[in-house]
Amino acid sequence: MPRNEGTLDRALRILLGLILLSLVFIGPQTLWGLIGLVPLATGLVGYCPLYQLIGLSTCPLKKQG
Repeated sequence: MPRNEGTLDRALRILLGLILLSLVFIGPQTLWGLIGLVPLATGLVGYCPLYQLIGLSTCPLKKQG
């Protein structure tokens, strides 16, 4: 999988994912917080399938090919 997320994008996704996941344990304690797994996972991996579908990349690395 090629990376298509930049450093800032990844950091924001991880932060958002952790905040949403915290809703499962603190706050309203709702399972809607599990949605936080999506930005957390994409932030940790550095790849977003939606970005690839729309042809977007925030990664500063040049594509090889």
